[in-house]
Amino acid sequence: MINLESMSTEQQNEKTMNLDSMSIYDALVAMNEEDAKVAEAVRSELPQIEKAIEATIEAFQRGGRLIYIGAGTSGRLGLLDAVECPPTFGTPPEQVVALLAGGLTAFMKAVEDAEDSTTLGIEDLQSIQLTSKDVVIGIAASGRTPYVVSALKYASSLGCTTAAIACNKHSIVGKAADIAIEVVTGAEALTGSTRLKAGTAQKMVLNMISTLSMVGTGKVYKNLMVDVQLTNEKLQTRAENIIMNATGVDREKASQVLLEANGSVKLAIVMILLGYDADRAAEKLNAVGGRVRKVLE
Repeated sequence: MINLESMSTEQQNEKTMNLDSMSIYDALVAMNEEDAKVAEAVRSELPQIEKAIEATIEAFQRGGRLIYIGAGTSGRLGLLDAVECPPTFGTPPEQVVALLAGGLTAFMKAVEDAEDSTTLGIEDLQSIQLTSKDVVIGIAASGRTPYVVSALKYASSLGCTTAAIACNKHSIVGKAADIAIEVVTGAEALTGSTRLKAGTAQKMVLNMISTLSMVGTGKVYKNLMVDVQLTNEKLQTRAENIIMNATGVDREKASQVLLEANGSVKLAIVMILLGYDADRAAEKLNAVGGRVRKVLE
């Protein structure tokens, strides 16, 4: 028997004991007040999140991957974060990978029993040829999901750096990982529904990890997405805007140089600011690992 009663995410919230009889507005106020606590809870774990980001940057620099693994809402949040990395940062799809208990079909339809497996997580990691160069981050709001715990232990046995994101202190997943990120969000407005505050906290942490890991590997200049992929009209315009913001040129010039740079925003920026042609700009960027700021120093 699982002792859920001891978990803060499973407690009843005293402020919403009458949720079913509240007016819609009063319920909204109560939920909003609870949500306002999430950012502060995340703040308390910033030192641990920093460690996870440092480990991820190191993994990327040695050719490793960032691998999220989770079940249910936690796994779906990992998948959401992973699939946004290629269009935002120009990464190959295999650089940030998300594994979800029950497979991709579990994204649309819950496969609740998969999270209880102590072997599926290991098999999923084996299926992507996990190596010691990779970082594995287990995501489990409860902090006890067997699928995630066994996966973290297996990853550690291979020499991977591991981290865990949970919403209860002294979690089992935290103990199984090198880095424990335990964001205590407390009782949910709807008892036990960790897609609420816990889910919001997990998404915030994942945003930090992926974004700042990409910053650390040269995917950002100032606060601009200089490796954004031009996969639609909106992103084409965004790319031009980024070049305009970084260099001060007008849209016509930005569009022209972006074409000469074969769609590479960072290449276009270097070409404009240093007066280089595409080949020379590419050579300079490659010499400093694609970091625009270093080229300009």
